[in-house]
Amino acid sequence: MDYAVRYFVSFFEDFSAPAIGLAIALGAVWLACYWPPLFKKPWLWAVLVSSAFLTLAAGRFIQRPLVHWLFQAQVHQSQQVLRSLISLAVIPLVGGLVVEGAKMVPMVVYWKRSGKNIDPKLGLAIGAVAGAGFGILQTGWVLGYEGYFFEFFNPSSINGFLCTSFTVAAQIAFSALAGYGLARGRGWQFYLIASGLHGLLSLAWLVFPNTSIIFESCYSLGACVYTAVLSALVTAWALWLRWRKRAATADTTTSSQ
Repeated sequence: MDYAVRYFVSFFEDFSAPAIGLAIALGAVWLACYWPPLFKKPWLWAVLVSSAFLTLAAGRFIQRPLVHWLFQAQVHQSQQVLRSLISLAVIPLVGGLVVEGAKMVPMVVYWKRSGKNIDPKLGLAIGAVAGAGFGILQTGWVLGYEGYFFEFFNPSSINGFLCTSFTVAAQIAFSALAGYGLARGRGWQFYLIASGLHGLLSLAWLVFPNTSIIFESCYSLGACVYTAVLSALVTAWALWLRWRKRAATADTTTSSQ
């Protein structure tokens, strides 16, 4: 437990003002696509902050020990098929279940306090805000730790920066889908979808060479392209749900008049 606490605290040792500033800017750009009512509903700021720290704690105290145990199980597994299954399916899915589950906690709290009845568009916005909280926190650490500001013309650093930027978009989109599903009464189904998509994102550092497996930051061009394409597709789906709902509402209002 002491090691886990020290590991959690060490996360904040590599932050820098430029890194966290750039992380906030990236998160704000991607989050703005969802038009969350952050100023009309100030409690959304509490969702953003609480999601960030809850997810960080879940990653440090739950995900890391589980992944370490799974890696040990993989090493001692004699059958290649099972070794590949653990590496390419079980480990990414476990990470997705833990992270997306932690991000959903503030959403579920608000959903229950609202009598389990919220508009799907608001649910999607709550999810996007929750994802942005952790995405910004994670990105600020990665940018600060890897020192992209000092080696920006290094191709590896450029790939890492771009990959990290798209990862923020993915973190927001995954949670947005989970929030949408929760509001539609299909919370566990969309939670599994978000977790599975998160697991697919994690494959970038399991499949592609020259990609950091420890710090979850991508260096290879293949990992960067993979992350960008997956993030773009999931973001497009989430935004389609967001604006489709708005269009449907507008059509209903027009017909009633």
